[in-house]
Amino acid sequence: AVAYAIKNAGEDIDVTDKMEISATVKLTDDSKIRIRGGKGVGTVTKHGLPVPVGEGAINPTPRKMIEEAIREVLPSGKGVEVTISAPEGEKVAEKTQNLKLGIVGGVSILGTTGVVRPLSMTAYRRSLVPQIDVALAQNYERIFLVPGNIGEKLAKQNFKIPEDAIVQTGDFMGYMLKMAVEKGAKEITIFGHPGKLAKLAAGIFNTHHKMGDARMEVIAAYAGAAGADTILIQKILQSNTTEETLKFLEQAKLLQLTFNQIAEQACLRSVERVKNKSKISVIIVSMDGTILGTSKNARSMIQ
Repeated sequence: AVAYAIKNAGEDIDVTDKMEISATVKLTDDSKIRIRGGKGVGTVTKHGLPVPVGEGAINPTPRKMIEEAIREVLPSGKGVEVTISAPEGEKVAEKTQNLKLGIVGGVSILGTTGVVRPLSMTAYRRSLVPQIDVALAQNYERIFLVPGNIGEKLAKQNFKIPEDAIVQTGDFMGYMLKMAVEKGAKEITIFGHPGKLAKLAAGIFNTHHKMGDARMEVIAAYAGAAGADTILIQKILQSNTTEETLKFLEQAKLLQLTFNQIAEQACLRSVERVKNKSKISVIIVSMDGTILGTSKNARSMIQ
C-alpha cells in the first residue's frame, strides 16, 4: 500500500514546502516495525547526528510518531516495513545544509510534534544546530563559528580549516555561541568579515540589520582610540560599507591596530555572554581573506 502527502510548511521558510512525500507499507509476519528511507530521503554518513551512520535521515521523533500510528492499527502478530520517499528530495536537498552535515542523496525527515506552527525564526535557528553536533562528534578541539558562506569559504581556502569544524551561524551568533557551549565546545573561534563581527564588539549578537547596526560607529570609535583624527572619524561614519572604511584606515596606517581592538572587544563580549564557560577567540578578515585583526589569544593560531 502506498499513501502520499503534500508538505505544508505553513509560515516557515522551508524549501520542502509543497513537496510530495510518500509512505510505502508492506506487511510482514515477524511482528517488527522497520522504517527505511527511500528515494529522495538522504542517508547519514557522518557521526554526531541523532540517526546512526548508514541509515535513512529520518529523525527519532518522526520515527516514533510513525511507529505509534502503525501500532494503533497493526494486526496482532504482524509486522510492517515502511519506506518513506520524497521523489524530488535529492534536488531539493541541494538547497539545504544536508551535504555539509553528511546527509547525502536527499532531504531529512525532521520534526518535533507533527504540527506546523508559525515559528519561522525559531525553526531556522534550530536547523543550524546540528552543525555543532557534527563538529563535536569529529572530536575537533576547536570549532569555528562563521556568519555565512563567505566566512566558511575563506576559512577553508585561506586557513585550511576542516569543513566539519566550521559552523555557519547566520545572524544568530549569540544563539549559536550559547548552543556550542551547552553542547560542550571547549574552544571556539569566531571568524568572519567586520560587517558582522564589528557588531559583536557593541554587544549586538543578532547581527541582522533590523536588530541593530552599529558597524560604522564601532569602527569609528576604535579608530579614534587608535589615534584617528576627527576628519578620519567623520569619513568612517559617512562610509556606505565596512570595506570602504578599510581603505581610509589603511591610508592612515591604523588598520591593524583598529581591528585588533575591535576583535579583542568582540572576544570579551562573547566570553561574557557565555559566562566564561569556553575559550573564545576572534579573527576578523576582509572579503579576500586578509587578516584585519585578531583577539590577543588568536595570534598564535595565525603565525
